[in-house]
Amino acid sequence: MPPATEQAAVAIQTTLGKPTVPSIAFFLIIVAITMLITYWASKRTRSAKEFYAAGRSISAFQNGLALAGDYMSAASFLGIAGMVALKGYDGMIYAVGWLVGWPALMFLIAEPLRNLGKFTFADVVAYRLKQTPVRIASAVGGILTVLFYTIAQMVGSGSLIKLMFGLPYEVAEIMVGVIMLGYVLFGGMLATTWVQIIKAVLLLSGVSVLMLIVMSKFNFDPGALYTAVAGQYGQAALEPGGLISNPIDAVSLGLALMFGLLGLPHILQRFFTVPNAKAARVSVLYASGFIGYFYIIIPIVGFGASALIGREVIAQIDKGGNMAAPLLAEFVGGTPFLGFIAAVAFATILAVVAGLTLAAASAFSHDIYVHVIKHGKATEKEEVRASRIATVIFGVFAVLLGILFKGQNVAFMVGLAFAIACSANFPALTLSIFWKRFTTAGAVSSILTGAFLAVGLIIISPTVWEDVLGNPKGSALFALKNPAIVSMTASFVVGWLVSLMTREKPAEQMFEDEKLRTYLGVGAE
Repeated sequence: MPPATEQAAVAIQTTLGKPTVPSIAFFLIIVAITMLITYWASKRTRSAKEFYAAGRSISAFQNGLALAGDYMSAASFLGIAGMVALKGYDGMIYAVGWLVGWPALMFLIAEPLRNLGKFTFADVVAYRLKQTPVRIASAVGGILTVLFYTIAQMVGSGSLIKLMFGLPYEVAEIMVGVIMLGYVLFGGMLATTWVQIIKAVLLLSGVSVLMLIVMSKFNFDPGALYTAVAGQYGQAALEPGGLISNPIDAVSLGLALMFGLLGLPHILQRFFTVPNAKAARVSVLYASGFIGYFYIIIPIVGFGASALIGREVIAQIDKGGNMAAPLLAEFVGGTPFLGFIAAVAFATILAVVAGLTLAAASAFSHDIYVHVIKHGKATEKEEVRASRIATVIFGVFAVLLGILFKGQNVAFMVGLAFAIACSANFPALTLSIFWKRFTTAGAVSSILTGAFLAVGLIIISPTVWEDVLGNPKGSALFALKNPAIVSMTASFVVGWLVSLMTREKPAEQMFEDEKLRTYLGVGAE
């Protein structure tokens, strides 16, 4: 009997990269279902509240599933599985880091955000500060975060469609962009929410089945799976150091993954879809359960791919490792199971990109167009039209960036988005809620310092300077692969110092009123 890697290689030569009936069937079914949802939602999306926040009609359980769907992205499914498969133990730092941010979100941010905000997190930051400068800065921080996050989803989608249909990567990117624009332009938040719910159920079901089949190959003994991995790649595959050997880099990445969640615009926007603050908290509780279960089983999928498929074969198909889970699905369940898993992964990407696009469009239309350009006097019809124009522009950028970053590991790319989120958005959001002395100048300087410092350090770090731009190894100007420990700290310090130097009496006087709304919900929309 040939080794597992040889068996997998034979399967790869016969099916992957070629159109198959199951792949096309599952793909068309999922696209048809989501388009029907979009059509249904379009009939119910008229006002700005319906477009941005689904009319605040989503229940806590539904929003919990939608939050889980938003969070279980291509990075979580394809990226973590691939990283564990290729890098071993260290790949799990992403699963752990992305999970531990949820309790902080539930206890620190969920209730104040729902009570203070309306459509975007900038509503909260600007609540008692000067609207124009804070909203411009918040839109910059939000859009930069969303752009980096979107790159990862688009890279995953291009690799996946290329795998499913044998289409060129660039054509796949355009296809994803067109379908995603359909969701957002016509269905708004209501369509995006229900697409997320369906996708979360499909993804949790598909990964559970995949995990059970993998464990059955090892008599449901995790020790046997790990022994098989260690037998092929040595004990080092089960020990730290395969991906990150620098302790400071590990801490920096951990900070980004944990606190970045509290600054992701498309996640924060979900709290405006529920009727009240209690529902916001409960929805985070549900989401934590679904996501925790998912992150427990996805490393098993990664190690299963490493043991049954082989790292060489996985890297040969996609150097970032993003196709490890679909390859494993084909190996253990044949072409039909590959078709189902690939279609679910595609739905995952579409739904997340739709949420990201809606968040970016909201930042432009609600924060910039309505409050800066129109000084708060735009009609709801004008606001929704501006949002749809912004959606198209952002969709084009998403496709172009997906093509530019072809071949990068998607979990790795999302880690960078989290670095920007925890540096640009999280410090200002936290200080505005909890610190009385926070000022407009402090907020603007905090957001811009965090955003541009994080992006700048990412560009001159080994991540982009060497891996993307192709400069020689060791030539990066900034040693850390993830800059969060520097950029997030700088954002907090700059916001604190500038606020101390620019006292703002009206903002301090409004703090007591803000506390009433924050903790009691008095006046919440």
